[in-house]
Amino acid sequence: MILVIAEKPSVARDIARVMKCKKTEGWYQSDTHRVTWALGHLVTLREPDEIDERYKKWRKEDLPILPEKIGTKVISKTRSQFSLVKKLMLDKDTEGLICATDAGREGELIFRLIYDQAGCKKPVQRLWISSLTDAAIREGFDALKPAEAYNGLYQSAICRAEADWLVGMNASRAYTLQYNALLSVGRVQTPTLAILVQREKEIRDFVPQEFFTLTADFSDYKGQWVDEGAKDGKTAHRIPDKKKAQEIRDLVKGKKGCVTKADTLPKKELPPQLFDLTSLQREANRVLGFTADKTLKTAQALYEKHKALTYPRTDSRYLPNDMIPRVNKALETLPEAYQEHVRALPRKDGKLPYSKRVFDDAKVTDHHAIIPTPQKADPDKFTADERALFDLVARRFIAAFYPAHEYDQTTVITTVEGQAFNSQGRVVTSLGWKAVVKEAAKTAKKDSEQEEQPLPGLKIGDERTVKSVALKQDATKPPAPHTDASLLMRMERPEMQVDDEELAETMKKAGLGTPATRAAIIERLIQVGYAARRGKVISATEKGEKLIALVPDEIASPVTTGKWEQALEQIVQGGMEPRRFMDGIRKLTAFLVNSALAEKKPVEFEKETRLRSGRVRAISAAKVLDGLSCPLCQSPVQETDKAFGCSAWKTGCGFTLWKNAFLRVKGPLLNEAIIRLLLTQGEARGSSGTFLFKDGQVSFILKDRQVPVLSVPIVYKKAETQPAEKKPAPKKTSPKKPKD
Repeated sequence: MILVIAEKPSVARDIARVMKCKKTEGWYQSDTHRVTWALGHLVTLREPDEIDERYKKWRKEDLPILPEKIGTKVISKTRSQFSLVKKLMLDKDTEGLICATDAGREGELIFRLIYDQAGCKKPVQRLWISSLTDAAIREGFDALKPAEAYNGLYQSAICRAEADWLVGMNASRAYTLQYNALLSVGRVQTPTLAILVQREKEIRDFVPQEFFTLTADFSDYKGQWVDEGAKDGKTAHRIPDKKKAQEIRDLVKGKKGCVTKADTLPKKELPPQLFDLTSLQREANRVLGFTADKTLKTAQALYEKHKALTYPRTDSRYLPNDMIPRVNKALETLPEAYQEHVRALPRKDGKLPYSKRVFDDAKVTDHHAIIPTPQKADPDKFTADERALFDLVARRFIAAFYPAHEYDQTTVITTVEGQAFNSQGRVVTSLGWKAVVKEAAKTAKKDSEQEEQPLPGLKIGDERTVKSVALKQDATKPPAPHTDASLLMRMERPEMQVDDEELAETMKKAGLGTPATRAAIIERLIQVGYAARRGKVISATEKGEKLIALVPDEIASPVTTGKWEQALEQIVQGGMEPRRFMDGIRKLTAFLVNSALAEKKPVEFEKETRLRSGRVRAISAAKVLDGLSCPLCQSPVQETDKAFGCSAWKTGCGFTLWKNAFLRVKGPLLNEAIIRLLLTQGEARGSSGTFLFKDGQVSFILKDRQVPVLSVPIVYKKAETQPAEKKPAPKKTSPKKPKD
């Protein structure tokens, strides 16, 4: 009898169906096989106090905690399932096992910990599949490998788990004890937070630079003034001085210009590559507004429940060469809504075009790119979210085999009185892959604010008179706040802000976390109060910024942590000894504890309470803002986590400005810098608009608007300033039936 152990009941059910096993009490069985399941992790690493009782109480003198062996324990919540799996493992009729947990690092760890905890010594084979269709499961059972072939994967997994335990548990205890606040520090979450904090600092420190642009109207086309001698093409259209802009405008208005350049170049945009998990999460955030976590869960449902997508937790965007027949089958079985595009695929002798951008054995890792399975899917059985995500993957899959999008790019320079005006035009000559992926096609960022336009047939020497000249005032914009999409990109490519080219090259395969864990890391930062999500935007909180100010670069640097992830991958490939990696982690742990406890920095954290959901909520503690007086009674102004107000509120002063008062009109959160400008100068300008303080009200004027979009009084009135909390609707009760 062979025992098959899946990671989840749903996967066990699919395997059992293929193996023709019937359900019994707690497992499936045939004459030759039994199929059972874990419930995710059934076994985990022990807690410190389970290693030594003295660690139950958090004390500085016990740190760092560096046990020679951490050891494992059965998770109490799922103990009964572990007992069942153990019983089947050790049953005298069980001759061998098949590990059928998810084919990845975490799945390998789940099985190995159960196997070791149960004390099982029986031979194991590994099932490695990338989709849950019946055909894929049968193929997987025909290609079983000895478990020893995946020892490197297990060593990497246990090293990752123990490294996170050592660093997270020790550093979190050290900083929590030193600063008397709930402070979670992690090997991956802390450098991810550092990325958010760095962006917040860049936005806050940004000083807008005013500039002016000139657009000349030549009747049948327009051109934007450009400095042809500028070294930076991105800013060549900007005139920093208003007076100079006015002089150029007056110089060329009504004058005759001559076309001095008219170039048309054919250009191509190749089809986008297939999705791996991170690129799918980024695209779903950009196009559908999904968080990374929502994308992962939706893709997992399409993989497990509907068998419509291949394994989603992949970091490859390529397919192996031997998948060409399956690709053809998957295209043929796509829902009818896509068949028009499938039929239009360019084929040669009935075969799909072969491309190294799609098929490349050398670039397929443990799993290939995410594509639809050959099993016919019924989108009517999907949820709305599942339909939308499947549509993204299906269209990208088809588009990968389409020809390039082709167009003619025209650049015209019209010179008037020695001043050059640039005009850009584009004529599509072949729609190519954009016929399939119209709504998901990325909008190219222009080097300037000039938009492309239909241009008349122009040649050098053609003359036009300047009909009018529009002078526009503008300002440079701060970096955009992070979204799930941009944060995932930085987690995947931490070398993006590394100046050292050689280091950047080595970092290309060393991201923060893995595709399977990045969504959870982002959610964890929000859960512990280090980050907050507002719409698509994710930003660091004050607590998050304070923590990054405390911790050393050795734990905050995305580059350093990316190198650790690279080392874990080397363990998988057999290029690094696990002990060498763990020795480095132990040294880092001791360093972090010493760094935290060596000297207490002058940083105070608000008191917090942990909610039932596991999230942390601050118990508001007011901070007095030095040198800032209440406009009503001249008492000091104070700040809490939700508002700015008068410190004399207990004696009746009602000055209050809620931080979120202007969010509903696309304004920013009020911060100390804005409040200082308002109360001292009566005005605060930013990239999104202008705040004005006048006649007892604060008004917000959106950029390019003339009148305020919202004004709020500075005296607290709940209905006008602080959005009322939604109360749960009263439960509807059916009228009782009269008794007979």
